[in-house]
Amino acid sequence: MIRLQQIDKYFGDSHVLKGVDLTLTEGSVTALIGPSGSGKSTLLRCVNLLEWPQSGSLQIGEESLTFGTDPKQQRQAAQRLRRLTGMVFQNFQLFPHLTVVANVMEGLITVLKWDKERAHARAMELLSKVGMAHKAEVWPATLSGGQQQRVAIARALAPSPKVLLCDEPTSALDPELAVEVVDVLKQLAKEGTTMLMATHDLKLAASTAHQVVFLEHGSIVESGEARQVFTQPRHPRTRDYVSTLAGE
Repeated sequence: MIRLQQIDKYFGDSHVLKGVDLTLTEGSVTALIGPSGSGKSTLLRCVNLLEWPQSGSLQIGEESLTFGTDPKQQRQAAQRLRRLTGMVFQNFQLFPHLTVVANVMEGLITVLKWDKERAHARAMELLSKVGMAHKAEVWPATLSGGQQQRVAIARALAPSPKVLLCDEPTSALDPELAVEVVDVLKQLAKEGTTMLMATHDLKLAASTAHQVVFLEHGSIVESGEARQVFTQPRHPRTRDYVSTLAGE
């Protein structure tokens, strides 16, 4: 289980997350939707502590952390929580000086201290899962955007995280390349991978997510099962947003 309670995040005087409560059950896929600036990506980054909330609490599995104190005093707890998450970035963030397989191996060797043989076997297993084993020894620069994002997903899955965090995983891709990534995410969802994704792609959210959370101005306007949110939204603002982006 992943639980965020009363999360408040400020950037200077800007209150970007306002008392956000969110619970993800194991094996579920949750999509964060909303206009630009609504707090989707910030909330996602609070889960793996790339951003540090000013108040509230975070629980992933048996590990938990209450905010409001000096982050330096909670460094060990933060490191344990970060190791329970895997992050897929909008712009891939692959290491350009490492081959595809070395990118996937890097965290296993450097952070988890696996030996190279074990790390290589795990990397190849995941590259096969995302359809990229045949590109294991090439450089990231030779790959298309969709291929790079699939490698990034394999890398994020390498340490077997409790939750896979996806920050706009298809927004940097043209529609044809995005299909490759969507297919991988759908397969992971079918396999029971717990995912939290921030996305403007309502088709991705509708086809993959079990739960949808609509954010605006740092607050949750509406949340519920994906089918309900997209077909029978309760809040007028949700209805307007979904209808506009869906082209209805």
